[in-house]
Parts: sequence; structure tokens; C-alpha cells
Amino acid sequence: MTKYGAVPRHLPTSPFKARAQAPRKHFAVGDRVTHDTYGLGRAIGVEVEGGSDIAVLVDFGSRQERITQPYTAMFKL
Repeated sequence: MTKYGAVPRHLPTSPFKARAQAPRKHFAVGDRVTHDTYGLGRAIGVEVEGGSDIAVLVDFGSRQERITQPYTAMFKL
């Protein structure tokens, strides 16, 4: 059984190429964003742990949502 989001390990002796990792998304306070479910919004807070952001608090006008990594449905405008 594998964990959700677990990436298989690439062995150096494998004849196959290692998967290219997508760059991590970073958001700052004040960034305009769009979310597939909630629509347009503005980042009003960023939770940082260990030098990388783990969650973003976004104001979508009618509601505020805490969006966590990996931000697959959220994009910076």
C-alpha cells in the first residue's frame, strides 16, 4: 500500500530515465490566484515550515479557504 502523493524511488542502476519533477509552486501575500473550485482570490496569508510554504490562506470574496500543498488546483495570475 502506498501513501497518497508518494513518488517511487529511482534506482541508479535502472535503464529508465528518472521522472522530471515539476517545480514547486510558491505564493506570497497579495498574490492574485485562481482556484478550479473556488474561483478568483487573493492570498492573505502563507504558512511556512522548514523554508517552504505548506499552506496558503486565500480570500475568495465570499469565503476564506486554507489551501495546502501540492496546490494542484490553484494557479498564480
